[in-house]
Amino acid sequence: MDTSLISSQTVELVSLLTGQRLRKEDITPPLLFLAGLVTVLLGVIHADGTVDAEEIQHLRTTLTELIPANNSLRQLAMLMVKGVREHKIYKKLPELLALTACFSEEERLLLISFGYQMSAADGTMHDREKQYLTLIADRLGVDARFLTVLEASFSSQAIRDTAALAEVHSLLDPARFQALDSMFVRAASHISQHLPAKPKQQKNRKHSVSSYQELKKFQKYRLELNAVCKTLSSTLENGSDRNVLSPNLTEEVTKISQRLQSQCFRVAVVGEFSKGKSTLLNALLGEEIQPVRDIPCSGTVTVLKYGPQQRVICKYKNGREEEISPQQYKEKASISEEAALGSFGDEIVNSEIKEIIFEHPNLELCTNGVEIIDSPGLNEQAERTLVTQQVLKTTDAVIFLTHAQNVLTEKERELLLYLKKELNPGKDDESAKSIFVLVNFADLLRREGSRQQVKERVEKIVKSQNLIAGENRIHLISAQSALEAILDGTENEYVKSFQDFTKSLEQFLTVERGAIALQQSAAGIKQIIDTGCAELSQYREMLEGKLTVSQGDKAKIFEQMAEASGRDVKIRLLANELREESVEEVIESWHEWVEGLGERLIRKSYRWTSEHSHMWSQNELTKDYSDQFVRDITQEIEDWASQKVQSILQQNMGDLNSQINEDIYAIRQEFQKFDKQLSSNLVSQFNNLAIAGNLGGIGTSGRGIASSISQIEDSGLMGGLGIGAAVGTALLFFTGLGFIGVILGGLAAGAGGGLGLGFLDGDAVKEQIKEKVCDLGFEKFDESSQSIFDKIHERIIAVFEERVETSSGAIAQAMSLWENLLEQQEKRDRQNQAEWEAEKVWLADKRRELEQVQNQIEAILNQSDR
Repeated sequence: MDTSLISSQTVELVSLLTGQRLRKEDITPPLLFLAGLVTVLLGVIHADGTVDAEEIQHLRTTLTELIPANNSLRQLAMLMVKGVREHKIYKKLPELLALTACFSEEERLLLISFGYQMSAADGTMHDREKQYLTLIADRLGVDARFLTVLEASFSSQAIRDTAALAEVHSLLDPARFQALDSMFVRAASHISQHLPAKPKQQKNRKHSVSSYQELKKFQKYRLELNAVCKTLSSTLENGSDRNVLSPNLTEEVTKISQRLQSQCFRVAVVGEFSKGKSTLLNALLGEEIQPVRDIPCSGTVTVLKYGPQQRVICKYKNGREEEISPQQYKEKASISEEAALGSFGDEIVNSEIKEIIFEHPNLELCTNGVEIIDSPGLNEQAERTLVTQQVLKTTDAVIFLTHAQNVLTEKERELLLYLKKELNPGKDDESAKSIFVLVNFADLLRREGSRQQVKERVEKIVKSQNLIAGENRIHLISAQSALEAILDGTENEYVKSFQDFTKSLEQFLTVERGAIALQQSAAGIKQIIDTGCAELSQYREMLEGKLTVSQGDKAKIFEQMAEASGRDVKIRLLANELREESVEEVIESWHEWVEGLGERLIRKSYRWTSEHSHMWSQNELTKDYSDQFVRDITQEIEDWASQKVQSILQQNMGDLNSQINEDIYAIRQEFQKFDKQLSSNLVSQFNNLAIAGNLGGIGTSGRGIASSISQIEDSGLMGGLGIGAAVGTALLFFTGLGFIGVILGGLAAGAGGGLGLGFLDGDAVKEQIKEKVCDLGFEKFDESSQSIFDKIHERIIAVFEERVETSSGAIAQAMSLWENLLEQQEKRDRQNQAEWEAEKVWLADKRRELEQVQNQIEAILNQSDR
């Protein structure tokens, strides 16, 4: 519906029908549709000159079904029924055309459909009623073939023109109306249920969306690299058992192997409700797995992944897990119609489910190492939005859906800016390479010129705001049309456009994510091999008498090991002291921040806006203000954390880092002294272990490749183990998302209702609602502020603990090198000449084995680069 076409005549007419003095901004799509609907239905009722009781009852039933009981539009609809009757608008075609001037093709067809249903309400379609509907439909531009379909549908006649029936089904698909209002969705669903079933094509062999050859190659290289790890681990274990190689080397290889085994690509589908997320997922998977409804249906995070057998696992926030049936999955992955349509019940915000895992053995995309996250829709409701935002931290790619008929709205542009910020922490000037924008419902754009205009508009927006980067990131698709063709085993333009998208996604995952991950794992393995070769060389030097650790040297090594242990204790004590100082400073800052919070939020409320009317969409208006309150208080916490908490942590973590760097430097200096004295290579081994530890010790099961890469990049080496941007982002993420939404998610329930229709002074009513939202919001915040700060406190403790564990790991690696040097010397001292010679042969064999592993890695990387 193009509301820009609303004329002054239309405003005057609706004002006349409702008896209210309305402005153009008060004329909403639901109000206009109801005015047109009431006019057409009354026209049908009066067309034959008689008014039957069945028809009057049908009129009331229709309006009751379309408008929820607590919606003030019901009262407006009754006023319009009275106004249309009094002024006989149904007899005045120019007035009806004025009411419907901004209607789209499908909205006009929907209007006429209700007319045909009304005509059949008394059991017989009278000729005068059909003539009335034909006249109106002709002036509205509704195809005559569609009228034949509607007449046959509501009079239980056979429909011969199956192509026309299919078109009517397509035009009245509830998904087409999701960009408007839930009333349109209910109306389209109501009519669709009364149509004969859509004719189905004869199914051929089901085909895949894509062969995913590049993903298959990546998985092949990943498995080959993991096989290399197993070979290397066997060699290193043998060396460790003979007291020649450090056990740490085997541990580091195991970490890399575990990461390679669990390595997967995680792709999140996000966007506002009504953009077709679930249908898109079904199209990606080539199977109808996700529940698809005409109202918001994703109530929790669902992860679709490969499993040897089909099963569904429900994970709860308290840590409990249970396997559930597919039917239970569809129920748990959805929210009820009442909650979705805006009842603001506790069901939306108090779910105990953390996520639902759907495992399947035959979903081709998943069998090739991709996990797909179906997230709650952004901008549906505060809590579901916050849940979705938490998903972003572990994703490799984000698919952002927008609607072809209302592409990249202002709210969607704001969401894209947020996505860019979250996916590029600390890099606000850079575009996000991992975002794909899909313009769904492209089948609604009948002309190629319209499609090109939409794509150019999207390109212009993302370029002007520096939102996304990379080739082939914007695609026009029809997920529903593609899915239907995939299930039917047919080919059409929508399957082709969908395949173009999947190829772009596959290219990004394998080249810009997978190749980097393989190279980093290979780099970690190489460093371990270098360390192993250095230890073998060190032992050979001992066997040949070129390197000897004297009793005096041994005493010094024991001293260094004791000193290193002392350094570890000292660092832990300092960390505890600085942690407590940080907490005290943050508490003081928190109280100062809270003191002025109320005044700041009230000022921000002056800027709250909503497209909903204060007269007949008061619940929706209240919800919009409630969500904006949640966003504002969340942003306040994020700003405080980034400006105050981050500053405090940077100062105190900086002090801790200085001490750690000083101690690590001292350890390295002692290694250098021994290297110079004994001609050993301890510094080289220490550096290699540090690098391998950073590359190999990161990444756990269930995390995306991007998550592992970003942690590696942010972790730094031994000389730069500061918290950096990653710690700040983690802190903001935890305090700003999810937790606040749980506390404030019930705000709308308390703020709604009790304010009346407020026809006379819209601004006053809106200010009254804002004031009530703020009052309730502050009340909820006061009740929960201690809990919020407790979470911040927990994160501060975690930051220091993570840093201490990293430094302790480095010190432990240093001590293992000392121990290995002593063990090598002790072993050499126990052997005779013949045993030394046998050991040299063993050493040569082990070195060859390590070199062979090195060559295998190079071969794998060379293949993956082709």
